[in-house]
Amino acid sequence: MSDSRALTNLSISEAAAALRRRETTAVALTQATLARIKETEPTVQAYATVTVERALESAERADRELAAGRDRGLLQGIPIGVKDNCYTKGILTEVGSKAMEGFVPDYDSTVVSKLYAAGAVLIGKTRCHEWSCGGSEPPTRSAWDRDRFPGGSSIGSGVAVSARSAFGAIGTDTGGSIRIPATLNNLVGMKATYGRVSAYGVAPLAWSLDHVGPLTRTARDNAIMLGAMAGHDPNDANSARVDVPDFLTDIDGGLQGMRIGIDRDYFLYPGVVDSVRAVTEAVIDQLAAMGAKIVEVNLPELEMTRETLMTIRMVESASYHRHRIREQGHLYSPGTRATLQMGEVILATQYVAALRARERFRRAMKNLFRRESLHAQISPTIPVSAPLLEDVWKPRADMENGETPTDGFVHHVYPANLSGQPAISAPGGFTPEGLPVGYQLMGRPFDEATLYRIAYAYERTQNWHERQPPQVYD
Repeated sequence: MSDSRALTNLSISEAAAALRRRETTAVALTQATLARIKETEPTVQAYATVTVERALESAERADRELAAGRDRGLLQGIPIGVKDNCYTKGILTEVGSKAMEGFVPDYDSTVVSKLYAAGAVLIGKTRCHEWSCGGSEPPTRSAWDRDRFPGGSSIGSGVAVSARSAFGAIGTDTGGSIRIPATLNNLVGMKATYGRVSAYGVAPLAWSLDHVGPLTRTARDNAIMLGAMAGHDPNDANSARVDVPDFLTDIDGGLQGMRIGIDRDYFLYPGVVDSVRAVTEAVIDQLAAMGAKIVEVNLPELEMTRETLMTIRMVESASYHRHRIREQGHLYSPGTRATLQMGEVILATQYVAALRARERFRRAMKNLFRRESLHAQISPTIPVSAPLLEDVWKPRADMENGETPTDGFVHHVYPANLSGQPAISAPGGFTPEGLPVGYQLMGRPFDEATLYRIAYAYERTQNWHERQPPQVYD
């Protein structure tokens, strides 16, 4: 197997199997991926830094180890991208900001250390929005439609995996920034339970809401990556002391006996465009046909999620940035600086009230799952398909009612950040214009395995994940 395009079209699972059958090498996979980066980067701008020499050295080491019988697992020798807010020893980590220009950490984030331990090849640092909340210049473009917005803030990770310039990638998710790029790029993105994956060495946006997780092209690949990334970390005070299962063990267990909730009033009607609703209804119908019980539910507390999360996010962001902004404020873009400073005018009493509201919401969600014996809740990941880039970055004053096309994105993804429960976005279909649409599953705390099982069962009945961006080989 030598054709570079054939190699980069392999899933992680397929590439791992090919390595063990000696049909290819880690060096060949890495060279093919570097060729894809060279081919696609002038257009899509997915990478902040490409680590050519390091990647090839890691690939050579993986080949030597596999030849000697030292098998580190299914990520060994696989090229992976890492979001540029994750610290990487000896590699630029600029978090999309001029305030971090030239910064090279002297240690690795825990998630990067775990990838290295699994034998993965770090192919480069993927671009992110400034401090994970601002914009990016030049804009990262979608491989599905170069005039469309590919999601934020893990934009580079989503586009790299979609454009076949990485087999998988690491993103972070404070308010949907793994799942939104996943749905807009026809990928699987997992925001695991809060504390399941260490955030040590990851530049925070809001420490009590931040999650680190994988973006891949298939559910099985995502389970492989999460298994390598997860686990308790004494360096992270919020890291959970919970054992990490083998997420592949029951992934093909089917849907018999599964109970999946849908709150139509919140997730399928307000602001959801017809094409996205149609895709989601089709996914729900297919899950029911496969044996799942679809349960109509209603949770009034969902209406509190946006205000509650935004209050927490703004205060924690302002707290983290207050000293740097006072010293280097001129290096922040004006929009990002304004966004990060908004939390300074929020009263401590408001922050405490938001923390208490979050606990009420968590209890309400937990009680709903228990009362209805739910294994998951389903919804569209976001209510719309990918908007035009020119509309996303148009000044707010020029928008109708002062709203940008992405303001409604967070309506469906915020609840899982606020509750801390796991949530996955997976490919559900396409709009009539050929744009990807993802569906979201929220699950019980530390039960990511069930979400993988549902997503994998649906994936096997469709070919959405096999579709390639129409412009990927232009």
